[in-house]
Amino acid sequence: MQGRKSWPTEREARLDAFRWLHRYNTRRRHSRLGQRSPIAFENALHRTPTTLPQAA
Repeated sequence: MQGRKSWPTEREARLDAFRWLHRYNTRRRHSRLGQRSPIAFENALHRTPTTLPQAA
């Protein structure tokens, strides 16, 4: 396998996998989100008001 990596312990392998998953799911830009990271997308989404204005 190209780019294969080995780790000295199982713990190191798990930590490296967690780091990759964290980056992939939180910081990596996604085309589906308009090339924004999930964090940036969520922040933009929550800036808009979530309540309706009161009717007259």
